[in-house]
Amino acid sequence: MIEATLRAIFSLTVVLFLMWGLARLVRRPSGGRGLASLSVLSRQPLSRGASVAVVKVDDRALVLGVTDAQVTYLTETPLSAFERPAFADVLADHTDDVLEAKPNGPLAGSVLSPATWTQVAGFVRERASRQR
Repeated sequence: MIEATLRAIFSLTVVLFLMWGLARLVRRPSGGRGLASLSVLSRQPLSRGASVAVVKVDDRALVLGVTDAQVTYLTETPLSAFERPAFADVLADHTDDVLEAKPNGPLAGSVLSPATWTQVAGFVRERASRQR
């Protein structure tokens, strides 16, 4: 009985180790491709099969038209227009709102307070509108 349990534990350990190793291998960036400096900054669908995407390549922002059949270069735009503000800047913008909207009562400032959730929803809405 103990021997079977030890075999099962050892087998499970070997399988988990193999899965961990394969996951690390798959996540590792492939050498020589040089795609580390490529990222999609924004994407706006126009129809079911077409969209406009802003892609960062090194220090340039390219505007591309993307369909099911092709990708078309449209123009280049300043990269600074798509840089996201630092968290400290966003937090500084909302510090006054938080201080003004702070309610009084037993739930003030807690997760259970409706005012807290209203502030969070407003912050998320504003943050999402800035990213577009």
